[in-house]
Amino acid sequence: MTRQTPKNTISFKLYGRYALFADPITRIGGEKCSYHVPTYEAIKGVLKSIYWKPTFIWIVDKVRVIKPIRTQTKGTKPLKWAKAGNDLSIYTFLRDVEYQVQAHFEWNHHRPELAQDRVDGKHYAIARRMLEKGGRQDVFLGVRDCQGYVEPCEFDDGTGYYDDIDELGFGRMFHGFDYPDETGVNEMYKRLWQATMRQGVLEFPRPEECDMRDRICAMEPKMFNIGENILDVTTEEAAL
Repeated sequence: MTRQTPKNTISFKLYGRYALFADPITRIGGEKCSYHVPTYEAIKGVLKSIYWKPTFIWIVDKVRVIKPIRTQTKGTKPLKWAKAGNDLSIYTFLRDVEYQVQAHFEWNHHRPELAQDRVDGKHYAIARRMLEKGGRQDVFLGVRDCQGYVEPCEFDDGTGYYDDIDELGFGRMFHGFDYPDETGVNEMYKRLWQATMRQGVLEFPRPEECDMRDRICAMEPKMFNIGENILDVTTEEAAL
């Protein structure tokens, strides 16, 4: 599946010592085991750490796996739920990961109150500047325990471990969440997809292209108002 590169596209290297990409619904307490490849939602979280405003939505186009997929199982002591102390759990992490990511942003038309903030050149300039600085917030590879790092790169530069492997299927995986502020529906849904990597590249379907969904709960979107709980992009750019 070949797509034209959209405008407002950024590409970057994402790497770290450990990663844990899993279905968030199954991550509450107990044992945790990472998927072998990143989820759409995890990469979207990285993009939000680089730069985000409710004015737009990040769309993850594709991810290239650079280093071989390796796992490492470790004992951890997470905090107990609803009581003091720690539990002992076994987590299976991905170890020594590196990816190339290509993504772009699109206006969130379910936020008409932020229409005046839709100045794509300024948002794009800030996003690129924040990427060069390593992100506006801390970057995590799936969970807070796994610190990640980003830096600009050209997608497809260099050699990847899986470049010569035609196809690897990972079965049904968690894709991401449908949030009410991005869909206009006051409900939250979980999306799934059939993950297949070709020549080391995962090309993600767009959220609306996923045909496997589970309803989670009713949810109201958070409200944003320029000048009250959000700055306009011109003010943000001038402050950099």
